[in-house]
Amino acid sequence: MSRTRPVLLAVDGFSGAGKSSLADELMRTFAERNVPAALFRLEDIYPGWDGLAAGMDCYRRQVLEPLAAGRPARWRAWDWEAGGWGAGRTTEPAAVVLCEGVGALHAAARPLLDAGVWLQAPAALRRRRALARDGETYAPHWERWAAQEGAWAAADDAAAAADLVLDGGAPGNAAAVLALLSGSGTGSGSATAPMPGVTAGWR
Repeated sequence: MSRTRPVLLAVDGFSGAGKSSLADELMRTFAERNVPAALFRLEDIYPGWDGLAAGMDCYRRQVLEPLAAGRPARWRAWDWEAGGWGAGRTTEPAAVVLCEGVGALHAAARPLLDAGVWLQAPAALRRRRALARDGETYAPHWERWAAQEGAWAAADDAAAAADLVLDGGAPGNAAAVLALLSGSGTGSGSATAPMPGVTAGWR
């Protein structure tokens, strides 16, 4: 019997750890293998540079809760240029919904998720990557955002709760995530059983 709700997969890690690149690679793989998938990026819902905690709460309430019930998630995107809430958007409950961003695997979200991946990388490398990607837009805000990440991590060890911890940017990361979802991975958590309705496409 097919699932009435999507497989909810979180890809988490601090800024510059390689989350976006891994998410993009996974989405390409899902498309190549005809696995219906949707991508939600938490950066679309953080309310500004001081909004990590508020964004995580919006993500759980507005995105994960409806998707976990098999319903479309309707949420408003943050307009980073205007500094306020922008247009309403919808994330459909595809076979897999990939949630990518800092806080995707936070404590209140974890009961709603099927699997969680944590990417790690040295702080200096992460900073170089983030600034190379976002340039001068991010540079003035790096320290304040990093402080929020640190405060969150001190209270919530999401890395320890992840089913899989990977070195950000290392080759083979996407294959490791697919192995986790198909039930052949060696993650640290419990999401190692095959997930009906999505595994056939990549086995």
